[in-house]
Amino acid sequence: MRDALDERLAARLAGLRVQQGWSLDDLAARTGVSRSTLSRLERGEISPTASLLGKLCSAYGWTMSRLLAGVESAPPAVVRAQEQAIWHDDASGFTRRVVSPPHAGLRGEMIEAVLEPGADIAYDGPGVPGLEQHVWILGGTLQLTDGGTTHELHAGDCLRFRLWGATRFRNTGTEPVRYAVVMVLP
Repeated sequence: MRDALDERLAARLAGLRVQQGWSLDDLAARTGVSRSTLSRLERGEISPTASLLGKLCSAYGWTMSRLLAGVESAPPAVVRAQEQAIWHDDASGFTRRVVSPPHAGLRGEMIEAVLEPGADIAYDGPGVPGLEQHVWILGGTLQLTDGGTTHELHAGDCLRFRLWGATRFRNTGTEPVRYAVVMVLP
């Protein structure tokens, strides 16, 4: 019986080759691995050695970590409240709960944030240019500046944008503002 990880790895390797538009002969020429071995590997008939994976990763320009992360076990469907990481910055009055943490097999994540009255947080630029964000105000009023445009957001409002430059999150009100941010990798 084939191991589930080996099955996912076989499918991933076959998918990578197809994405590149390479035949088995093309991949064999790039890696020095025989066509028959590559075919058996992609069908899940054999498990790859570390050396073989190293050759394939070199051909695709990937690290082994990146390749294996894409085939690890599926993320849990439910992230229990007690398992969600919470970080609080006393200096800025910002609290961040990771509601749906990142996972190698998923492109999105979700956080819940609370900004205390007077909190003002500026970010010089994105960690991931082009990151898609959806900011949904759950309570209070948030002043969010993205790319030089300032938006006044109230409970129920949702601002959608791609993150390319500096942003600023401000609570100019007298009550905390609570909001959710959904982030999707480009």
